[in-house]
Amino acid sequence: MLDIPIGATGIYTQKVMGSDLANQFKDITLPPVYATPMMIRAMENAALNAIREFLERGESAVGTAVDIRHLAATPVGHQVTATATVTKVDGRRIWFDVSARDETEEIGRGTHERMVVDLKRLGNRLSQKSTK
Repeated sequence: MLDIPIGATGIYTQKVMGSDLANQFKDITLPPVYATPMMIRAMENAALNAIREFLERGESAVGTAVDIRHLAATPVGHQVTATATVTKVDGRRIWFDVSARDETEEIGRGTHERMVVDLKRLGNRLSQKSTK
């Protein structure tokens, strides 16, 4: 892993599809609005985009913590843009401020943490786990 600078920022944009709605993704009794887990997915992708250029071959970064508030509803067809900014780096652990907005307003914000992992080592651990 290369040095990751504080302030490195990533963006992830998506159009809200029917499959992203709470009443499709989770439970039909929920309103037809952008589901919180989908917003978190966008924020996590923005965080990965913020550090992607600092990862070396054979490395990735997995999510280890999220603390998110979903502030406003977004209907199907709108565009959501998530942004993540690196706030702290301690060894392989990286912290981010994250937010998301649609065309009208901020729809969510919070913090996120990721850990840089060696993909080969992780693969070995997973294969040992699957044989048990």
